[in-house]
Amino acid sequence: MNGHEGKHEWHTELSASARRSRVVFGLLAVLLLAALGVAIATQVRNTGSGDTLDSARPADLLVLLDNLGQREASLRQEIAGLEETLATLQRSGGGSQAALDEARARLTALSIQVGAVPAAGPGVVLTVADPGTNVGSEVILDLIQELRAAGAEAISIRGEGGEPVRIGVDSWVTGAAGQIKVDGTAMGAPYEVRAIGDPPTLAAALNIPGGVIDTVGRSGGRLTVDQSQQVTITALRETKPRQYAQPGN
Repeated sequence: MNGHEGKHEWHTELSASARRSRVVFGLLAVLLLAALGVAIATQVRNTGSGDTLDSARPADLLVLLDNLGQREASLRQEIAGLEETLATLQRSGGGSQAALDEARARLTALSIQVGAVPAAGPGVVLTVADPGTNVGSEVILDLIQELRAAGAEAISIRGEGGEPVRIGVDSWVTGAAGQIKVDGTAMGAPYEVRAIGDPPTLAAALNIPGGVIDTVGRSGGRLTVDQSQQVTITALRETKPRQYAQPGN
């Protein structure tokens, strides 16, 4: 009788362990998909130059902006779901400490990507001087795109005397030289751009022949790059209410 009860208890413990493992593996699978979604979103790049954007139809640009906005809303919804799942696991004790630590790390990374939390780490601080008022929005857009392509995990930009704007997956830059707006916020030169990532890689990406530094120079401006082991970005992205999307089952 005791042997039978022992086997029953062992079977119950094994089943509970299996259920916890399935929960943990399911959570990590969701996190991996979320991280993949961010990787795709942050690698959205202009397929041509600034001239291509200038020549695009307004309707096409609105569709592109709307699509990016939907991606950011989806990522924020994913963050909310992950936070709820983590809280449930913590309350129930499901999953190992290592799995929970990994989940928290991935959630933090995802939150940084969409600009929901401040960020700090190694990176670069850029200053774009424009004494002749010739640096247009296409140059600033190209600068942001190159930083993203080089692996920047968080970016902010600030005009002289203004508040910094956190760059997100649906950020947009418009306006002629001297009238630049980033996500609707007007900015004047000089512009300060902060980016967190590997400092030498970010600096090298901007300094390639024909790259952003050359482009700014040809426009009559000057771009300086300062590498640092501690760059702080405090600006956050504004949370936008959902219009259509609802949590799925």
